[in-house]
Amino acid sequence: MHDWITTPITADILRGALDLERTEHGLLPHRLPARARAQNADGQLAMAESQPSGVRLVFRTRATAVELDTLPTKRDYVGVPPRPDGRYDLLVDGRLTGQASVTGGNTLTIDMTTGTAQLRPGSPGTLRFADLPDGAKTVEIWLPHNETTELIALRTDAPVEPAPDEGRKVWLHHGSSISHGSDAASPSTTWPAFAASLGGVELTNLGMGGSALLDPFTARALRDTRADLISIKIGINLVNADLMRLRAFTPAVHGFLDTIREGHPTTPLLVVSPILCPIHEDTPGPSAPDLTAGQLRFRAAGDPAERASGKLTLTVIRDELQRIVEQRAADDPHLHYLDGRNLYGQADFAELPLPDQLHPDAATHRRIGERFAAFAFTANGPFGK
Repeated sequence: MHDWITTPITADILRGALDLERTEHGLLPHRLPARARAQNADGQLAMAESQPSGVRLVFRTRATAVELDTLPTKRDYVGVPPRPDGRYDLLVDGRLTGQASVTGGNTLTIDMTTGTAQLRPGSPGTLRFADLPDGAKTVEIWLPHNETTELIALRTDAPVEPAPDEGRKVWLHHGSSISHGSDAASPSTTWPAFAASLGGVELTNLGMGGSALLDPFTARALRDTRADLISIKIGINLVNADLMRLRAFTPAVHGFLDTIREGHPTTPLLVVSPILCPIHEDTPGPSAPDLTAGQLRFRAAGDPAERASGKLTLTVIRDELQRIVEQRAADDPHLHYLDGRNLYGQADFAELPLPDQLHPDAATHRRIGERFAAFAFTANGPFGK
């Protein structure tokens, strides 16, 4: 039996969240601030920003046992096999030491064909890690990247104190579901988390599934968040949603970058275009779900002929993003561009195809993370100078 010590969950032991909401159960980490959430009317973004990708508890302790009470909200898609429970990663002094899940919780049932969702309330659960190495150490508990998680209580068998700031640079990243971590094996192995570990930086991940849409409130959140390094990976969601045409895209990108620069005028800023996605390279959106044989896949529902009237494809977006960055870089030497196909291109698709035609699998997340780190964090890279 352990003599448990309960430690309040506060901002000084939580990293990667921009806001903490007090709920009837505990604390709900958010990856957009309250002002941004108040300006959002989209249920997909509301769900995505409340899923704690990159959010982790970080503390120093001599504890050999840790318990965490949480209330998860799990997703269930009509016509698709049930999703596995969200995974928590336990790291001790930077090394992955344990993994676990919390069963039960709320269930959000989503019908992708009708766009409707229904919430079924559930009960909290307890996560337990035992047999941790003895002695003082830094413990990190990475929350499930794809499961909204209310934090209720933290218990240990030895006192806890906030981990000291090690002076590492803070990398602020914004992107789509791929940056959010869709289909990654676990929260510490999404490609941004893996790249951050290779680069030796602190990650704040504002990758939002389905929601990298050049929203002004997201740009303001990036502007107002502490960062030593910033990257934005944009393009695929604008095609998925068939949200805008080229006439609107170009000034929207300029406005997004202008807003970030208001708060970070000289911070290294890397614009990353989409990775290869064959269904949308030359065919516009929207992306439509295909539930054939009980497996969720996606198809491009647009007409290639509509490119002539300004419909966006990934080829169009890459060309325009590169042009915009080259134009702006004449007056902004800290602005850089990376073609996403250098992270995942045609040869990668042949070896590691996208299982649902949109999202990379776990092995591909690691590859993208390795390549991003090799490009960005090396001595001559945009984040290594």
